[in-house]
Amino acid sequence: MKTYKVCQSCSMPLKKDPAGGGTNTDGSKSNMYCSLCYQNGAFLQPDMTASEMQDFVKQKLKEMGFPGFLAKIFSNGIPKLERWKNQK
Repeated sequence: MKTYKVCQSCSMPLKKDPAGGGTNTDGSKSNMYCSLCYQNGAFLQPDMTASEMQDFVKQKLKEMGFPGFLAKIFSNGIPKLERWKNQK
């Protein structure tokens, strides 16, 4: 099983997740998604698109004090993550 360094939905570093990662339906930790995106085997925002996630992440990073240009850079790769790869 592949181990990921960042959440495959929002790109947050998994080691920064306060809950240590999202949870699968059986209660085990997800090795792909953070607890802010994924709990009990389901996405917390199932209808969100990759571009909506990018906007959400940019806004959150700005709220945390990151400059706008860095927030943009950090969110650029979101459409390439596993959750979004097959989305049209």
